[in-house]
Amino acid sequence: MKKRSVVLAAVLLAAAVVCTVSCGKKEETAKAKLVYWTMWNEAEPQGTVIARAVEAFTKETGIEVEVNFNGREIRKTLQPALDAGETIDLFDEDIERVLNTWGNYLLPLDTYTAKAYSTTGGKPYNTVVNQTLYNLAKELGGGTVKNIPYQPSAFVTLYNKDLFSKAGITNTPKTWDEFLIACEKLKVLGVPAITVDDAYMACFFGYNMDRLVGEEATLAMVNNKDFTGPQVLEFGKIWENMAKNGYISAKAASNIWPAGQVEEMAVGKVAMYLNGTWLPNEIKAQAPDLNWGAFAWPVMSENGDGIEANNYGCQSFAINKNTKYPEEAFKLIVWLTTGEWDAQLAKESIGIPAGNDTVWPTQLAEAKVIVDNTTNRLDWAVGMENDPEINAKIKENFAKLIKGDLDAEGFAAAMAK
Repeated sequence: MKKRSVVLAAVLLAAAVVCTVSCGKKEETAKAKLVYWTMWNEAEPQGTVIARAVEAFTKETGIEVEVNFNGREIRKTLQPALDAGETIDLFDEDIERVLNTWGNYLLPLDTYTAKAYSTTGGKPYNTVVNQTLYNLAKELGGGTVKNIPYQPSAFVTLYNKDLFSKAGITNTPKTWDEFLIACEKLKVLGVPAITVDDAYMACFFGYNMDRLVGEEATLAMVNNKDFTGPQVLEFGKIWENMAKNGYISAKAASNIWPAGQVEEMAVGKVAMYLNGTWLPNEIKAQAPDLNWGAFAWPVMSENGDGIEANNYGCQSFAINKNTKYPEEAFKLIVWLTTGEWDAQLAKESIGIPAGNDTVWPTQLAEAKVIVDNTTNRLDWAVGMENDPEINAKIKENFAKLIKGDLDAEGFAAAMAK
């Protein structure tokens, strides 16, 4: 009996130790509460999906999450909060802004991305998400992944497929000659080919420069503040003629964002707009049934880049290096960027999904081809928004050019000043 009592006591002691370890872990997880600051407003499609996803995450894992919907004000409010040591476990914003503005607070994530999770089908997380964007995060992080891409976007030529069909345009243009043929067919149909708003004029100019002289020469124009090159006059001649031929909307010169996209593109008064893949979502209230297509801005010169060069980027999640719950925070990121909630986020925001196997919205099906075939990532606006003075000069002079207040020579002279 004494021997039995000793054995029983040993078993009970072992059980107590196991319970202390395992039950303690469970209790610790149950007590975990994440504070997540997001760039979205609660009423935006992204915000409504995130709210539902977080609720489902808590129900599934027992991990509480407090979501603070900051909207774009996060660009002003996050830094002071982090500096003050406020509890913020994870946050999201533009991939480059996260690294450049809040880099000192980022937790390296390579260890977490190499693991499998409940929604990754037994595969490491870093193998089931968009590799182009994952590699971008690693490159921007200096070889270490410090933020996780989601809500990707690309800058492409978005077009109205129904108008193209009515005009007899059977293939999207890949060269400038093909683009001009498409413009003429749309003009015959009674529709200006393209429009732009003031907010995107610098992007428009930058993309044209890239196609005329290439990325390196385009960025040099900005870095050296030198707009005296012959490509500026060439651009002036091209768009002076585009305006004279009626290929660009007469309203484009005076469009204040979002007039062009709402009052022209959404209602079928123009056929094309060089913009981001976020455009279908932005004007879905005004154009719920628009039949969207997309193609890369065409080749304009043998000296410039081709359709393989495009700007793409994304928002991203980051984990505060001071968090008490890094594993739980990353589990939430995985929850939002794979499986059901990645699909819901893409569907309701008409956005590009983060997961490899997630279906793209119909509106962006053609944009997927562009992203998949992009081998050269261009800077936003190919640098033309890096300097506020240059941005303002482009807006002013391009508007005058397409309105007819400046000819090509006058445009080049004004830009050279």
